[in-house]
Amino acid sequence: MPRRGVAALACLAALVALACDGAGSTTPRPSGSATPRPSGSPRPGGPAVLAALGDSITTGFGSCLVLVSCERNSWSTGDGTRVRSHYRRLREHAPGLRAYDRATPGARAAGLAEQARAAVHDKADYVTVLIGANDACRGDVDAMTPVATFREQVDAGLRVLREGRPKARVLVVSIPDLYRLWELGHTEPRAVRAWSHGVCPALLADATSTAPAAVARRARFRERIDDYDEQLRAACRAYGARCRWDGGAAHRARFSLDDVNSLDWFHPDPSGQNRLAEVTWAAAGWATD
Repeated sequence: MPRRGVAALACLAALVALACDGAGSTTPRPSGSATPRPSGSPRPGGPAVLAALGDSITTGFGSCLVLVSCERNSWSTGDGTRVRSHYRRLREHAPGLRAYDRATPGARAAGLAEQARAAVHDKADYVTVLIGANDACRGDVDAMTPVATFREQVDAGLRVLREGRPKARVLVVSIPDLYRLWELGHTEPRAVRAWSHGVCPALLADATSTAPAAVARRARFRERIDDYDEQLRAACRAYGARCRWDGGAAHRARFSLDDVNSLDWFHPDPSGQNRLAEVTWAAAGWATD
């Protein structure tokens, strides 16, 4: 293989491992990293400050042709022209809306409380939460976050918001159907090649294998995502009237391989980010309030 190809694969492996397993990467960025927003007044009843909590999906990771975060394409806070994010939709009526992307690549539910504290510091009155993919995307299914632990960690994060910003509206988003990604991609050689460098091993390792152990591993992964989504739904319900659950809209979204980037074949590209923004927007409630 040419030297350039070897270097590219090495870079891919390192970056994907960081993004998808992400141990220790749950520290939120400082407040100064927020993208400056134009001045102006929000519409009556609408939010003045939006904060996004979560992982690499919400940072737009891999959506700008390289395997790094690209916040302008975030489904939640993005201000780029290729994604009609929640921020862009809200800003049509509130030009003074400020947005902070507190999500971090590799974040798991254990880091949600720290991100929530940053959102409280931001004085957010609308907070989006998309977490859980990295709790399942571990080196092996036995390393996945236990369901009870996941719920405790989500509750801890939401508690920080409820106590620190009791009037804020919170949108909790279901985890996209990662098993569908395997279904679509395990016959695509380019996807299988990229996944072999450590992308979500609990699901995507040995992607073409039909061995009983591999089939059982994928089934356990799929069940764990369903369990996490149920706990996210229940946690939002326990939060109270200020929390809205997306009703499983993100998980039900019928995305295609054209909606993921062609580097790691895992993270949404601008098309996928736009799709995520679209299917979760109605659940947020701003369109009709």
